[in-house]
Amino acid sequence: MKPLNNYIDHTLLKATATKNDIIQLCEEAKQYQFFSVCVNSCYVSLAKEQLKNSNVNVCSVIGFPLGAMSTEAKVAETKQALNDGADEIDMVLNLGFLKSNNFDAVSNDIKAVKNSMPTKTLKVILETCYLEELEIIKASELAIQSGANFIKTSTGFGTGGATLNDVKLMKHIANGNAKIKASGGIKDYKTALDYINLGAERLGTSSGIAIVTGQISEDKNY
Repeated sequence: MKPLNNYIDHTLLKATATKNDIIQLCEEAKQYQFFSVCVNSCYVSLAKEQLKNSNVNVCSVIGFPLGAMSTEAKVAETKQALNDGADEIDMVLNLGFLKSNNFDAVSNDIKAVKNSMPTKTLKVILETCYLEELEIIKASELAIQSGANFIKTSTGFGTGGATLNDVKLMKHIANGNAKIKASGGIKDYKTALDYINLGAERLGTSSGIAIVTGQISEDKNY
């Protein structure tokens, strides 16, 4: 297993995050050598500037947190985030389309974003707390078929975050064709290790420092 810090996307996505909060996030990411910071797209350029001359990547969320924006809006946001320096994109799947059984629309939404970033890592957020098991299976299949490099459990803004059962199911469906990112509610070392042992290759959390220092985070977010 690689060092635990290399699994972590150090995350700050709350609506009230300030410029100084993002600067602090980046300083923490450099100090603990996390894989990336994950921020809203308006802060990508700031994060990129703060992280220059470091090995920490910048991840931007797209269509966040609902996934219900038009495909054109998601593509435009993706292109801007990439222009601003994003290394990876975490986009939210359109749950309404999925629950309407409009699978072509779900797929086309993801493909359009992937086509705008063919060489970059795309993670598709399924928001599993709103999905039945069969829907998780279908969402995973659609995301992978549409070009997702990772399938991700949660935004952290729904009614629940990652669960061990969901990650186990997603790993089985991915079958090596995509990687798994567990996110939402991962706040301590043991929980992080449980997800990694199940096969998660990335963790989205605002509690990265607590995780790598063996503490339990009191953070109520993500």
